[in-house]
Amino acid sequence: MNFNKAIIAGRLTNDPDRRSLPSGDPVVSFSMATNRYYTTQGQKKEEVEFHNVVMFGKMAEIAAQYLKKGSLALIEGRIKTRNWQDQQGLKHTRTEIIAESLQLGPRAQGQGGGSNYQPKTYQAGAGSPTPTPQMKNTIKEEEIPVIQEDEPITAKPGESPFEDEDKDEINVKDIPF
Repeated sequence: MNFNKAIIAGRLTNDPDRRSLPSGDPVVSFSMATNRYYTTQGQKKEEVEFHNVVMFGKMAEIAAQYLKKGSLALIEGRIKTRNWQDQQGLKHTRTEIIAESLQLGPRAQGQGGGSNYQPKTYQAGAGSPTPTPQMKNTIKEEEIPVIQEDEPITAKPGESPFEDEDKDEINVKDIPF
């Protein structure tokens, strides 16, 4: 069994570059930075990794419209490495994440953000990363609940703030061994 999946959450390092395929379908590419923080020998350190991201179809249109340099986003996709030779005969290699899902991060204050803002997730259709006309309408939009840091978790008296947590309690007498 083979598995090729990449999940990154980070900030765009440049505005999305929108182009069109020969078929007229939109394609967007941009770079994202992810940070890793760690401590070694008592010193805090930061390591930055840069990722090339490519999106097709309706998701590319959404990215071009809503993302810009510095935007926070979560991308799910697959890794693809391309090789080519330029006009001078130099060989080039580029590793990219072909996006299959996009979750927009919170908007900056003044852009309709605030505690009621809920990011949206956009998913590409199944199959080839290059959308066909039949795939154009397979983008799904899903509400993702977000709890802001400054929002208290509220529950009615006598209820758990976590929906079914109390209902799924395990009784020790029910264990068969």
